Amino acid sequence: MAAHAAADKKATDVVVLDVSDQLVITDVFVIASAPNERQVGAIVDSVEEKLRLAGHKPVRREGAREGRWVLLDYVDLVVHVQHDEERAFYGLERLWKDCPRIEVAGLTGGEGAE
Repeated sequence: MAAHAAADKKATDVVVLDVSDQLVITDVFVIASAPNERQVGAIVDSVEEKLRLAGHKPVRREGAREGRWVLLDYVDLVVHVQHDEERAFYGLERLWKDCPRIEVAGLTGGEGAE
C-alpha cells in the first residue's frame, strides 16, 4: 500500500526490502525517491493519507521540514522518501543489499511496494 501510494505520486525507484532478519525494530523498508523537495513532500503526504485511511498512523515522522529525506515509522514498516541526491549519497539499498526485495504487483521498472 505504501509503495503504491508513493508510485501514484511519481516516486522513482520504489524498492521494498524485507529487513526482518537483520533488524528487530521493523520488518519492511519502503524506499522511494523524487527529484525535488516539493515532490518528496507530495509523496510523503500520499503515503500518510493512504495508510491513515487503512487505519495506520506513524509513530514517528522525521525530516519533513527539510524535505530531503523523510522517514515515516509505522513500527513494522518504515518508509524512506529521499531526494535523488540523498538516495545516491546514502545508498540504503547498498547498506541493506543482503535483504531480500519484496516484489509487489502493479509496480513496474524498479518499483516495489508494501
